[in-house]
Amino acid sequence: MNEPIINAVYAIELCSGEVRYWQYLGPDSRRLIWWLDTETKQEFNEASLMYAWSIKGLHSGRRHATQQCNPGKNKWKI
Repeated sequence: MNEPIINAVYAIELCSGEVRYWQYLGPDSRRLIWWLDTETKQEFNEASLMYAWSIKGLHSGRRHATQQCNPGKNKWKI
């Protein structure tokens, strides 16, 4: 998949199978990648996550519909 789009919301599948919706905030000056959980409103960086997750697709605005991402050679591979 290409780099996520800043401020776009993505459907994220956690290792438990739960799907969350995170807004991609992009990198900071230290190159840490930041996200916002749209439900809890918590901001966090990828380095702080303690579990596996993957981007399932770009969120279309409806909870059940996502656009599939193209597989890539990075950690966001589906």
